[in-house]
Amino acid sequence: MSYVDEVIDMVVAKNPAQPEFHQAVKEVLESLRVVIEANEETYRKEALLERLVNPERQIIFRVPWVDDKGQVQVNTGYRVQFNSAIGPYKGGLRLHPSVNIGIIKFLGFEQIFKNSLTGLPIGGGKGGSDFDPKGKSDREVMAFCQSFMTELSKYIGADTDVPAGDIGTGAREIGYMFGQYKKIRGLYEGVLTGKGLSYGGSLARTEATGYGLLYITEEMLKCNGSDIKGKTIAVSGAGNVAIYAIQKAQQLGGKPVTCSDSTGWIYDPEGIDVELLKEIKEVKRARLTEYAAARKSAEYHEGKGVWSVKCDIALPCATQNELNLDDAKALVANGCIAVCEGANMPTTLDATEYLQKNGVWFIPGKAANAGGVATSALEMSQNSERLSWTFEEVDGKLQNIMVNIFHNLDDAAKKYGMEGNYVAGANIAGFLKVADAMTAQGIV
Repeated sequence: MSYVDEVIDMVVAKNPAQPEFHQAVKEVLESLRVVIEANEETYRKEALLERLVNPERQIIFRVPWVDDKGQVQVNTGYRVQFNSAIGPYKGGLRLHPSVNIGIIKFLGFEQIFKNSLTGLPIGGGKGGSDFDPKGKSDREVMAFCQSFMTELSKYIGADTDVPAGDIGTGAREIGYMFGQYKKIRGLYEGVLTGKGLSYGGSLARTEATGYGLLYITEEMLKCNGSDIKGKTIAVSGAGNVAIYAIQKAQQLGGKPVTCSDSTGWIYDPEGIDVELLKEIKEVKRARLTEYAAARKSAEYHEGKGVWSVKCDIALPCATQNELNLDDAKALVANGCIAVCEGANMPTTLDATEYLQKNGVWFIPGKAANAGGVATSALEMSQNSERLSWTFEEVDGKLQNIMVNIFHNLDDAAKKYGMEGNYVAGANIAGFLKVADAMTAQGIV
């Protein structure tokens, strides 16, 4: 049995009931097979893959807090510090009822390669809790965040582990967590990113993941003799990533016609009205039914169906495994030429393979949505230097990073005889840097 297959089998056996983690490891190692087999003797002797798929540290803790009725609630908190070979752990905190250790491990494992691809000195980590901020008062959210940070603060720091936002963790939650960290540790440092502008946050951080997604999509199309201008774009999600992907797509001349939330989706053939979408999602925190009610050209549909719309480009920006094989078949049948992932692993393995086999250009999330963590690292730099850069400075650096990511993964795919396979290219480019750093630092 090959070394790759041995390690995949080991991961499945040692981590039962963690299908997302199994999926992430399998997807990465399968595409690295050509590199690993070329160095199998060395990697096996050093147990490089075993060290890569085992987190350096997994922290699980209880989070007790009191709701507005005086009832004590208890959630579970997680922080997986996966790999620090190229820098302090970096990765978001997800607050959602679906969160468990397997999902946090899958996200943390992906983060290793995503962070490596940015070219910045940041390692891979992820955290969060099964707490749901939806429907909670500001006081309840604050009570949870303070309790969560009371424990998490023991394990993080500006040069150790720098968490950020993710699903359910926005500016409000980051603010409450930062305040508690500062109070407990007595330190004013860049321990969290995604902070408010008045206390060390970076301009363009809110827009970064969505904008970065479009910068890399644009570069990929350009290098393949195409363009975003005039293209119809299907987008899923209605959070930060989706909203700013839609905004940047419009600025580049594309026409996004869909978005979705947990209850349904919108089709607006005239193009999504970004300001209306922001008002509903960022200000009112309401459902997309309100978008359809306010805009005559829009249709609202219950459930799932974004990928049934005829489009040239698909940008899944909601959550993991939202685009399945049937969706991929619908996209291909409708003439879609490119799928670029705004969310983390939103496309199932069989859907990814189907898209690639049918000539659809496909950029995985670890590359396509790296703009968020790249700008978080830029926020860390600004905090360390006690500086604040302009929006244009940050946006310019972000665009350069995303263009470089595309060329790095494109070059890696070509070097190993897999031209056009951007999944393999991203994994290889991200892996080689981490593997080199791990080897240089010895068996630790």
